Amino acid sequence: QVQLVESGGGLVQAGGSLRLSCAASGRTLSRYTMGWFRQAAGKEREFVAAARWSGGSTYYGDYGEPVQGRFTISRDDAKNMVYLQMNSLKPEDTAIYYCAAQTRRGVGVTTGLNYDYWGQGTQVTVSS
Repeated sequence: QVQLVESGGGLVQAGGSLRLSCAASGRTLSRYTMGWFRQAAGKEREFVAAARWSGGSTYYGDYGEPVQGRFTISRDDAKNMVYLQMNSLKPEDTAIYYCAAQTRRGVGVTTGLNYDYWGQGTQVTVSS
C-alpha cells in the first residue's frame, strides 16, 4: 500500500503564493503517475494537475481560468515527494487539495477514478 500525506496549506491573501507538498510512504513513486485534485465546499472534486515522472509529462486542468501559468506540479522521486507550486492565488482557488497516486498504465490522468491512493487533503483558503 501507499500512504500519502499533504501539507503546506493555509490562509493567504489574493495574489499570494503557496507550495503544497505530498509525502509518500510504503512504496516508492518512481513509475507512478501523481496527481493533484481539489474540492471546494459544496462542489465536486476537480482535477488540478498531474505528472508522469520526474522529467516526464505534466498536465493541468482548467476551472474557468486555466491554472497553467499559475500552478506548477513537480516531483522528487528519490524523496518520495510531490509538490504543487501555486502563484497568483485567487479566492476561487479556495478548496481542500488532495494528492493521489495512479498505479495503472494507459489510463487518463484527469479522472479521479483512475487513481488508486489518496491523501487526506490540506486546506487552502485565499482571502479577498
